[in-house]
Amino acid sequence: MEPLQQKKEEQSPIVKQDDKARNPFKPTAAFIGASWFALLTGTVGYCIGLWNATMELNEKGYYFTILLFGLFAVISVQKSVRDRAEGLAVTDLYYGLSWFATIAAMILLTVGLWNADLLLSEKGFYALAFCLSIFSAIAVQKNTRDAKLFEDKEL
Repeated sequence: MEPLQQKKEEQSPIVKQDDKARNPFKPTAAFIGASWFALLTGTVGYCIGLWNATMELNEKGYYFTILLFGLFAVISVQKSVRDRAEGLAVTDLYYGLSWFATIAAMILLTVGLWNADLLLSEKGFYALAFCLSIFSAIAVQKNTRDAKLFEDKEL
């Protein structure tokens, strides 16, 4: 038996299917499409819910701003975490601010919904649409970065 740490050329991550070489770490079109679909479903659903809500315009603006803030924050966290994992320089200040902004967006949404004069079903809708949006934004950012990495290396 040979040790698991030794790699041979036959054990390379490149998988050949029908005379095409495909790296298993490259995101598939299905995953990219599903990520974009989830992002659009979450954000458009959230915005349609706000549009049809019977709340004041300033409340609608608050919830919309929280969505935008949360989307930007999670993309920033994903990028800074990935940069650090790849050995790229990320300052502790930016890294900390990214996490702070992400947590702040979640807390602001939670406090806003907790104190809102909405039905529980409406509160749940906004919370779930927000979570779907921010999670899928992370996946879209990851896919975009991975696709660019493989495009640059021409694998």
